[in-house]
Order: sequence, then C-alpha cells, then structure tokens
Amino acid sequence: MSTTAVPAVDGWFTTDEEPRLLGTRCTSCSTVFFPRASGFCRNSDCRGREFADVELSRTGTVWSYTDAQYQPPPPYIPAGDTYEPFALAAVELAAEQIVILGQVAAGYGVDDLQVGAEVELVVEPLYEVDGVDHLIYRWKPVTS
Repeated sequence: MSTTAVPAVDGWFTTDEEPRLLGTRCTSCSTVFFPRASGFCRNSDCRGREFADVELSRTGTVWSYTDAQYQPPPPYIPAGDTYEPFALAAVELAAEQIVILGQVAAGYGVDDLQVGAEVELVVEPLYEVDGVDHLIYRWKPVTS
C-alpha cells in the first residue's frame, strides 16, 4: 500500500476531505470551464481574455452514463495487470451550468446509475508507481 499520494493530473482538483474540481470563470461572460481555460474565452459569443479561478460544486446529477468495456488507448494506464471495465458518468453541475465527464467511483457500475440521480465528487487512486498513488477524481452515487 502506498504511503504518499499525488494527483494524476496536477491542477484539476483538490485532495481535501471534501475535494473540488478546479475550473475558471470568464470575467466577461461568467461562463465556467473545466478544465481551466486560458488565453481566450471558449464561449463563441464572448471575446473575454481574463479568467478567475473557481472551485466547482461537489455534487451534481447524472446527465448520461456508459461503460468502458474495452481498454482505452494510451495514455490510459490500467490499475492492475488485467483491464477491468469501468463506468463513466457525464454529470451536470447546475450552479455552473456545465457537464463534466468522469469515471464512476470504485465498486459502482452502470447498474448503480440512472439519469437524474445525485452523485458526489470523490478522489481515489488511479494507479501506483514506486509506492506513490496517483489520484483521479470520480463520481460516486449518493445513497440515501
């Protein structure tokens, strides 16, 4: 088991007890982007070039979902020696008016998901290299 952990992609999320995705908000039109935007606003109706860093909502609702039955191509790194299918969820963050795609938390699959269901952001190990866990954000179904 690893004793240290680092984000697999630096600057995309916090690793706090209640993790958050890190995005940007255009200061001209208020459009939110994840991953972060820089240079120019990706909203075609805006010419903004300045952005404020924002922490995104921790919870959202499943907008769509699917499973990855086949191993993705590199740079994907499987967690173990053999590939195990996993679920993906497109999650709508209502406050930010944005949909974010991500893996579903370990132990959950497409049978645990439904459109409109609430999910929360969690951070879990994706893979380990030399005793260091490399973390990724995932969506975990909220159970009542």
